[in-house]
Amino acid sequence: MIALTAAALLTPRERIEQPLLLLDGGKVAEVTSRAARELPQGARHFDFPGAVLAPAYLDIHIHGGMGHDVMEPNADGLARFEAFLAQHGVAAYLPTTVTAPEENILRALDWLAKRIEGREGAALGARPLGIHLEGPFISHARRGVHPPEFLVPPTLSRFETYWQVARGHIKVMTIAPEVEGAMEVIAEASRRGVCCSLGHSDSDLPTARAAVAAGAHHATHTFNAMRPLDHRQPGLLGSVLTDPGVSADIIADGIHLDPTVVQLFLRAKGTQAAVLITDAISATGMPEGRYRLGSFEVEVRGNKCTKVRGDTLAGSVLRLDQAVRNVMQFAGWKLEEAVQLASVNPAAVIGEKGRGILKARADADVIVLSPRGEVQKTIIAGNVD
Repeated sequence: MIALTAAALLTPRERIEQPLLLLDGGKVAEVTSRAARELPQGARHFDFPGAVLAPAYLDIHIHGGMGHDVMEPNADGLARFEAFLAQHGVAAYLPTTVTAPEENILRALDWLAKRIEGREGAALGARPLGIHLEGPFISHARRGVHPPEFLVPPTLSRFETYWQVARGHIKVMTIAPEVEGAMEVIAEASRRGVCCSLGHSDSDLPTARAAVAAGAHHATHTFNAMRPLDHRQPGLLGSVLTDPGVSADIIADGIHLDPTVVQLFLRAKGTQAAVLITDAISATGMPEGRYRLGSFEVEVRGNKCTKVRGDTLAGSVLRLDQAVRNVMQFAGWKLEEAVQLASVNPAAVIGEKGRGILKARADADVIVLSPRGEVQKTIIAGNVD
């Protein structure tokens, strides 16, 4: 058994002072305090004075890092990327695809499914929990950098092909509800437990509400690649910001959204329904220059990623631990509030009830933070060494 002590612990919904966190067999055995429980005899004790224990982070929208794009079948590259994620507090993630030629998407789904199932490479660093399918079921009008020639209308047969090739590992699917065939696919995918996330969309308000009624319950990088909010025709954003049953994520890098808009979003969605993502690409953790995102090139200058031969934003080089600290800076939120947006909330979005939270029988994925949110150590599956 492993015993962890620190100045405080965030479950993250609750704060415990002078905690005692017991880990056993890759799971949380007990969450208590030093005042309520003695150190178990024979336990390996690790003390982190002045630090805060919290559940490790989960990034549900990320395309790559450390020079590696997750759509590339490169086990060594993915391992380096996963080790980088762990250094920044991320214990689990959803490798995210991008619109590309059909054969590229199918190849990526097969390769990522093998990685998730442990057939490709060693299980080191952050662990892939499932796949986020971003595109090709999106709007031409709000496609962002997604290549228009590879966008296709959603059909049950095409979704079934993706589902079979991915062997049921699709966890999130970004889809524009106004595209013909979307409602039928949203209903079927939701029935199979896929989180249908509304995004890259020019939807009006009635269509967005119909999509939620069909089973959609999340929104992808809110405000970006969406019809702007209008006071007479509020569109998709009107539904996302006002429906308490819809969670939503943002890229809080100070580039995709002005800090004031981040404040507005957080007031609308609160600590229960707001989620932080990175939308990070292969350039994350690397010097400025040109990198790949799916089938096209991206230029990175001053932490801003744009498609080559254009000024359209193309993902980010944001890290999730930085996003948490940005929320604290942009909105004045406390650490215990901001941490929820990168842990328990994304886990709830994809139905992972044993992740993103420190409680008995949950996965022993823990981060050690400074009071300002800097990651001092990441513990995955109870591995403290």
